[in-house]
Amino acid sequence: MGTPHESRDDQMLDVLDQLYEEYPDTTISLHFSTRLELLIAVMLSAQCTDERVNKVTADLFEKYHTAEDYATVDQAELAEDINSITYYNNKSKWIVSACQTIVEEHDGEVPDTMDELTALTGVGRKTANVVLQHGHDIVEGIVVDTHVQRLSRRLGLTEEQTPEKIEADLMGVVPEDDWQEFTHLLISHGRAVCTAQNPDCADCRLEAICPSSQVDHDVDLASGEAW
Repeated sequence: MGTPHESRDDQMLDVLDQLYEEYPDTTISLHFSTRLELLIAVMLSAQCTDERVNKVTADLFEKYHTAEDYATVDQAELAEDINSITYYNNKSKWIVSACQTIVEEHDGEVPDTMDELTALTGVGRKTANVVLQHGHDIVEGIVVDTHVQRLSRRLGLTEEQTPEKIEADLMGVVPEDDWQEFTHLLISHGRAVCTAQNPDCADCRLEAICPSSQVDHDVDLASGEAW
């Protein structure tokens, strides 16, 4: 048990096949109805649970509707509106600044290129990938959040450590048609089974091919530390 395939390509295909069976309906869990709402929600979700973000945006999206609304609001007021979100002061500043750029340079519309999105304050490649995929139906990369970062290393799919390098490495082994779903599958599995602190290896359908399995391995490959 806990023996990965010799080929990383075979390992990846087995992981995908099994997770597609386990989570056939997985998708993004943030609530939004416009591209702007998606951008705001993803910005708020950094180091914060999607559940918490959805609770906050239920009221936030009733109050603010356009990029100009966010661009002109007093930053302290916006911070108060999102004060149950982690790092709400910084995030309120980033949202105001990003929306000012959207108004001034993009006619109030969320841009649809990686370069333009990552030029916005507070928007990194992960956020831009989510907005492109779910707002513009453009898939040009793999979203690497904490779940993808953890599971891809535990499963022996990459040895890279930073999100940027993990994404570049995974793009060479994940079939391009699966780039978007790959993220959702790993997020679902990371939440349900392969959690950060107490993964349920005994009941994990990937245990037989996982080189980090607690059943017969001593090291968590996500951290490089002993279990």
